[in-house]
Amino acid sequence: MESTGRAQAARDRVPRIDPYGFERPEDFDYAAYEEFFSTYLAILTRRAIKWSRLLKGGAGVQKSMTLKRYIRKGVPLEHRARVWMGVSGAQAQMDQNPGYYLHLLQGEKDDSLEEAIRTDMNRTFPDNVRFRKGSDPCLQRTLYNVLLAYGHHNRGVGYCQGMNFLAGYLILVTRSEEESFWLLDALVGRILPADYYSPSMLGLKTDQEVLGELVRTKLPAVAALMDSHGLLWTLVVSRWFICLFVDVLPVETVLRIWDCLFNEGSKIIFRVALTLIKQHQALILEATSVPDICEKFKEITRGSFVTECHTFMRKIFSEPGSLSRASIARLRERCRARLLAQG
Repeated sequence: MESTGRAQAARDRVPRIDPYGFERPEDFDYAAYEEFFSTYLAILTRRAIKWSRLLKGGAGVQKSMTLKRYIRKGVPLEHRARVWMGVSGAQAQMDQNPGYYLHLLQGEKDDSLEEAIRTDMNRTFPDNVRFRKGSDPCLQRTLYNVLLAYGHHNRGVGYCQGMNFLAGYLILVTRSEEESFWLLDALVGRILPADYYSPSMLGLKTDQEVLGELVRTKLPAVAALMDSHGLLWTLVVSRWFICLFVDVLPVETVLRIWDCLFNEGSKIIFRVALTLIKQHQALILEATSVPDICEKFKEITRGSFVTECHTFMRKIFSEPGSLSRASIARLRERCRARLLAQG
């Protein structure tokens, strides 16, 4: 009875809509969240003071070991857009191409591109009040513009499902169409391997194979379970890679992952994936069928482990062990060649 009362009290205190506009799900654990956030708030406050000192004077964000350490501990929301723009190279691209974004929006019409983007508008964050048609301002138009401009900019990719979720998060953080466009360009054009969002999605398929190889080396029992059921990795982790954990993990955790992704590159995706699997290895190994394995992989993206983003981020840099850029590059080469040989 007491725990029910505590849960209700927490529900009354914690807003139903989070700071980014997302409605909390029906089964949201308000009491556990409140307990976590009370300690996390103190950490955020300490970090914000240090960040303000680091960024004082308005100079450009320069990559350094200090900055890397700071980013791993989390970028305060008020500095996030500036830091992402700086470390990803998006700011430099925007400065070198004044007027380019508007030029793209005013370019020639591409009916198939516009139709593909329009189709996904209402499917993008239906649980976010800022993306609903009736909201004021409604971010759907902003999202449409960013995706349209990107489709004109990168005709080899155009528009691919999944990019709407990336652009949506960028808009929520930057509150700027043009900055969101240049950050999307940094992600799709430079940070992620080529062909992640091309029609063949070869880069995406390659990275799922790379994860399979890493699991085989680091968590052989899980690899053996997958093999024994003939289960392809794409069935359980494709959404992790396509959406870079958006709509998979809690929003604050995704933003902490993206802090590091923009600064350290795409190997962060493997660190997150391996940590999720390693932390829940015993649970996954209980699975006895393909549907059971798929359900376990959904389960491991929920609960306190992923909500407590500060602890989670510490784990992604310790749990998977060594994960060098060179070894990832070799694995990508091998997996890509294998996929091409398979046709």
